[in-house]
Amino acid sequence: MNNELKRRIYTRIMLFLAYLATVMTVFVVGFIIVYVFVRAIPHFSWQLLTSKPSYINETIGVLPDILNTIYIVIATLCFVLPLGVGAAIYLSEYAKNLKVKRVIEYAIESLAGIPSIIYGLVGMLIFCQYFGLKTSLLAGALTLTIMNLPTIIRTTQESLDSVPPSYREGSFGLGANKWYAIRTVVLPCCIDGIVTGCILAIGRMLGESAALLFTAGFAHKLNGFIDALSSSGSTLTVALYVYAKEQGQFDVAFVIAAIMLFMSLLINYIASKLSKKIQNKRYA
Repeated sequence: MNNELKRRIYTRIMLFLAYLATVMTVFVVGFIIVYVFVRAIPHFSWQLLTSKPSYINETIGVLPDILNTIYIVIATLCFVLPLGVGAAIYLSEYAKNLKVKRVIEYAIESLAGIPSIIYGLVGMLIFCQYFGLKTSLLAGALTLTIMNLPTIIRTTQESLDSVPPSYREGSFGLGANKWYAIRTVVLPCCIDGIVTGCILAIGRMLGESAALLFTAGFAHKLNGFIDALSSSGSTLTVALYVYAKEQGQFDVAFVIAAIMLFMSLLINYIASKLSKKIQNKRYA
């Protein structure tokens, strides 16, 4: 009886702690979102969102920073998704030597723990100077690609490993070769994991500033996608740092923070809807 009573007390205490942790997490996240938007909304203006900074006209605009952020996210995804998913497929489906596999996985995990400022320094020396890309969004995108490879590889690899072996065996029994089975059976089952990796990677891209200060620069130029990749450009995080730390314009900084929060929430919503649509199409 005493053991049963202790078990019930222990269970209730753990449930209480779990509920408390959940409430505290929701409160902290909600407080940050509400506080940022409350500080930002009074300073929102159409001119701020649709113009570029001008010292001659004494105006402030964040449109180049918004576009540069979108450009660098798109460019990074174009590099990191094929590389990350391809590496995960090799490690999960083709790597037979366990020692080599463990070495590669250890290297990937080590990449995930390197501070972003080191990525920025290495990216500046390799991409900006050695390859002659100079300070540009393309150099920043390549640096972010290396930074986000571990996230894409690990999430995709875990999704691939979670697919039941019977799916592969059934495909082989129907006469499919290995690559066809991976492409048509295994990968569609891993969409959720790949989308999760993309969301995590995009979140890190949106929040990265140290590496981009070294590689992408902080110019507020309004360019098209192709021209922007070959020129210096400030993303929203870099612009937030410049306005808040260098110029002391915290009103603009909070507007930029609100834009970043909105973009993050919008990307998460679109990714979840896209994942559900792909899943429904697969099971239809």
